Amino acid sequence: MGSRSSSSGRRTGRTDNVKRPDKRAERSRRTREKIVAAARELFVAQGYGATSLQEVADRAGVAVQTVYFVFRNKRALFKDVVDTSIAGDVEPVATMDRDWFRAACAEPTAAAQLRAHVSGVREILGRVAPIMPLIAAAAASDPEIAAQWPSGPDPRYTVQHAAAKALTSKPDAREAWARATLIDHLCTDHA
Repeated sequence: MGSRSSSSGRRTGRTDNVKRPDKRAERSRRTREKIVAAARELFVAQGYGATSLQEVADRAGVAVQTVYFVFRNKRALFKDVVDTSIAGDVEPVATMDRDWFRAACAEPTAAAQLRAHVSGVREILGRVAPIMPLIAAAAASDPEIAAQWPSGPDPRYTVQHAAAKALTSKPDAREAWARATLIDHLCTDHA
């Protein structure tokens, strides 16, 4: 492999079907992750209202202009902190499309699905628990933050409905388990 030659014999500088990793995109991703991690630490320690973007930038080791460039404002950064806390990473993948959720629903028995589901939800709650008070306080004091989350049905209910549907289809699922009751238990037990 190497540079291609054009029909005139000159090198074009392109390589044959070799895709190089985009170093700039990787650097941007790492910068974004550092900013989100720094913001999460500071929001948890000081609260949303008491944390400035300058403090976030200092903790992340970037210029404050970088924080503004990447997130536009503190509200967008906060939303990203919440989203990545729920997901556990920066990938834009819905909970029901995540590997752990699909694997849990694909378990052959109700007992195995419940174990896998509880394990996955426990991981999420471990990440989300420290920021729950922040979400409530920030949403109560800032209507624009409150507006960032849908006012319709709770997304957790949608996820738990899918889990309950899969669970009730298992051969060892108890006949007495009503799907609505399971959904309510899954939502309240993990709220």
